[in-house]
Amino acid sequence: MERVGLGLRAVATIIDTALLFVAGYVIAVFTGSTTEGGFRLTGAPAFLWLFAALVYYIVLEALSGATLGKRLVGIRVVRLEGDAPLDWQASVVRNVLRLVDGLFFYLVAAVAVIASKEKQRIGDIVAKTVVVKKGSVP
Repeated sequence: MERVGLGLRAVATIIDTALLFVAGYVIAVFTGSTTEGGFRLTGAPAFLWLFAALVYYIVLEALSGATLGKRLVGIRVVRLEGDAPLDWQASVVRNVLRLVDGLFFYLVAAVAVIASKEKQRIGDIVAKTVVVKKGSVP
């Protein structure tokens, strides 16, 4: 299985972030959080958006191993041992730790991926998962 480094992961993250930006705008419209320049989520609407983002990542990766961004670039998440699909527990752990990995515009994740021999971010290390090219999964 071919491990995926920063490039494709970054493109997938940008796609997923764009989709979540749209979800944030929809939440802003329904909660009265729009501004002249766009929208600003604070308080309960911000927590609602954060919850929606976590659900997006957790559910899609648990069910199919990939978010929409990952599917578009041809990558997926699998278990480190046995290359098996993710289970719900691994998906939850991996994606809750996205809150740490995402610090400083995903700099924490980038450093972890570069430093890890398996190209894992912190969430991957703890959840025992790896990101691979879709065609390389048996």
